[in-house]
Amino acid sequence: MPRTWTVTIDLFDADEVRSDEPITTAHAVLTTATGGTLNGYGRARLNPDDENVPEIGEELAAARALRDLADRLLRTTSDDIAAREHRQVRLHP
Repeated sequence: MPRTWTVTIDLFDADEVRSDEPITTAHAVLTTATGGTLNGYGRARLNPDDENVPEIGEELAAARALRDLADRLLRTTSDDIAAREHRQVRLHP
């Protein structure tokens, strides 16, 4: 029987720096079949020399959040294996 894990990504526009340098942040949440969660975060800032295309900023922020989420999942897995085997474990990405 398959188990489903879901990932949701919420995107936010932030007015942190200047209005001519929009910042998009992303929050990715992995929810496991048993209800456990893991979070990843990413952000993208518009280069002032580039055209403002919001979708590109969203893509970049989301990609960075997913990469962060994947790295955190690998660390969690490594920690879980180490706890069971009582030794250091290093997983290669």
